[in-house]
Amino acid sequence: MHEDREHVGATEQTVTESKALRTTRGTTSIAGFLERYGILVAWLVVIVVFSILAPTTFPTVANFDTIASTQAVLLIMTLGLLLPLAAGEFDLSVGATMGFAPIVVGYLNVFHHWPIVPAVAVALLAGIGFGAFNALLIVRLGVPSLIATLGSGTLLTGLGYGLSNSETIGGISNGLINFATWPIGGLPLSFLYAIAITVLIWYVLEHTPFGRYLFFVGEGREVARLAGLPVNPLRTISLISGAFVVTVAGVLQAGTVGAADPTVGVSYLLPTFAGAFLGATAIRPGRFNAWGSLIAVYFLVTGITGLELLGYSGWVQQIFYGGVLIIAVALGRITQNRRAVQ
Repeated sequence: MHEDREHVGATEQTVTESKALRTTRGTTSIAGFLERYGILVAWLVVIVVFSILAPTTFPTVANFDTIASTQAVLLIMTLGLLLPLAAGEFDLSVGATMGFAPIVVGYLNVFHHWPIVPAVAVALLAGIGFGAFNALLIVRLGVPSLIATLGSGTLLTGLGYGLSNSETIGGISNGLINFATWPIGGLPLSFLYAIAITVLIWYVLEHTPFGRYLFFVGEGREVARLAGLPVNPLRTISLISGAFVVTVAGVLQAGTVGAADPTVGVSYLLPTFAGAFLGATAIRPGRFNAWGSLIAVYFLVTGITGLELLGYSGWVQQIFYGGVLIIAVALGRITQNRRAVQ
């Protein structure tokens, strides 16, 4: 009798522990899903809310086409920023780099009547050169990336004002305009380029040794150096390749609007960082990733568009992007701390 009671008690305890384990796993599974895909749920909620509040203007095919097609430049910039961020470098010059590329194209194509292809080639080379200049300051001379890129970005912005005489350069070649805006399936080519670059950056960061090494360097330079990784060359390549991708965004910006505005780069800086850091809270939480950035960029733009359709002026963008950036960084820190405890 006593042995039977002990056997029954042990069985009941086993069943209770099994139920608790299943409950814990279920809770963990739900939490993990929300951690990875919560932004998609939030995006859906935003779409539903604005569709209710602005039923005649928001949930329309034309509006969604506009949202998809007008943010290709921002998405490509965000993808370019991921490369130095993965290596632990903060490039505050991305706005200036993007803004300078249209100026170079306009300066050569409009002011000096260069054919559009050589003008674009020079702009791309200038982006590579500027990335190398940042790498010289940061990697070779040891200037902190925040300070170096803040100064170099300001310098580049001033140079752009000088080349353009502080005026918008209009009349850029139709060849570049067609290259950026020619519609396929109702969407411009620039959107398709952005998707292609998303796939490329995703593959590089997630499926190549180079991408894994970048994250290793970003997590700890000394540990990476002790592991035998070429830390400084990796940092250099991340800064140069990031600047190149951002320059591509600038060239597409020139083709999208058919002009070069020396003030445009500054307006992209905050949204680019907001997209990168918010993207790091999705798909691969705690890690900068391409698909998370794509979702984050279009989530942010959807919210901004909805607010503007409700009659709010441009100031709401600064509040929205700034608030999201703070929240994204805080969530990233919470995720890192929680994983460290686990």
